[in-house]
Amino acid sequence: MSPHEHAVRVLVVTVVHDPADARIRHRQIAAMVEAGWDVTYAAPFTAYGREPVAGVTAVDLPRAAGRRRLGAVRAARRLLAARTADVDVVLLHDPDLLLAVPRRARRRGTAVVWDVHEDTAAAVTMRGWIPGPLRSLAAWGVRRAERWAERHVDLVLAEPGYVARFARPHPVVPNSVRVPAAFPDAPVQDRVVYLGKLTAARGARELVALGAALASEVTVELVGPATGEVADELAAAAGRGDVDWAGFVPNDAALARLDGALAGLSLLHDEPNYAHSQPTKVFEYMAHGLPVVTTPNPASVQVVESAGAGLVVPFGDVAAAAAAVRRLRDDRPERDAMARRGYDDVRQHHDWGADRVAFLGILDQFAHRAGSPSRDVPGTTPGNPA
Repeated sequence: MSPHEHAVRVLVVTVVHDPADARIRHRQIAAMVEAGWDVTYAAPFTAYGREPVAGVTAVDLPRAAGRRRLGAVRAARRLLAARTADVDVVLLHDPDLLLAVPRRARRRGTAVVWDVHEDTAAAVTMRGWIPGPLRSLAAWGVRRAERWAERHVDLVLAEPGYVARFARPHPVVPNSVRVPAAFPDAPVQDRVVYLGKLTAARGARELVALGAALASEVTVELVGPATGEVADELAAAAGRGDVDWAGFVPNDAALARLDGALAGLSLLHDEPNYAHSQPTKVFEYMAHGLPVVTTPNPASVQVVESAGAGLVVPFGDVAAAAAAVRRLRDDRPERDAMARRGYDDVRQHHDWGADRVAFLGILDQFAHRAGSPSRDVPGTTPGNPA
């Protein structure tokens, strides 16, 4: 078969993530579509109330949530058994899906790739649906699954900090962001913004308390869906006028709400899963000209302090967070200097516009190595998979 007989055919699968997930939908799939690839996206559209993606073949799957996961994995297994031979790359986004990988995928000339989004074993400590005494056993099982994955599928890592978890090197496709071509020089308003999923571990209760502390001074705007553990508290705070909670907002519209805010908030808890993961929201704030107020997770501190792009406050210290917001409000030259430094840093080091080319090249090289025909795909360059 000649190198140009067909575009790269990709099956992207998740049963855990929101189909509107920024990394999956708005960066990776968008890059594939822009490159002319033939993309099928299998995800829990109905369960999340999301519409299929334009220009992409959609397959609706059940959602894996809490202890209700087996049905979603079985549905994914049936899909992979039926479709794997028809594509060049299967891109999996959940560790659950390792249980659905067809045994003979590589013999069919298909590359099966697991995109490792988080430190899954560390994240077990945050899974309330797993009984406490079983969490260490679950973490052990995750590590075993990671070792199995190294032997049977290709891996892409979302963070350099994940490299040490694996025995062999694997390519890193970082959680970089789309950076506006020009500094978003919007008039600054007395509002601060949190963008992303709202959970207790991500600081939802601290955000509610911050809204109450600043209610007469600065609007605390929350953009994103909430888990059940905090949804009622957020709704009550919004009803009181302590916070402005928008709920789920499509990605492009959500990012547009950052422009002109006083600062971006990232009040994550001191959790192992966050220690080495750079929150994408921090890069998004910086890309949109916002200084960052963050708790001292090492990865966040490294980004913010090295760029001089914000302020670090102690874990759980709402008073310190309120003081940081007031400081940025009252010292506008300092605030503006942080905003400019953050934008310049993320444009230079964390721009998806550059990383997308490497991402497409990595998948294309995996497909070639698995036995699919060689291809010259416009807009791609070879990656460096192990």
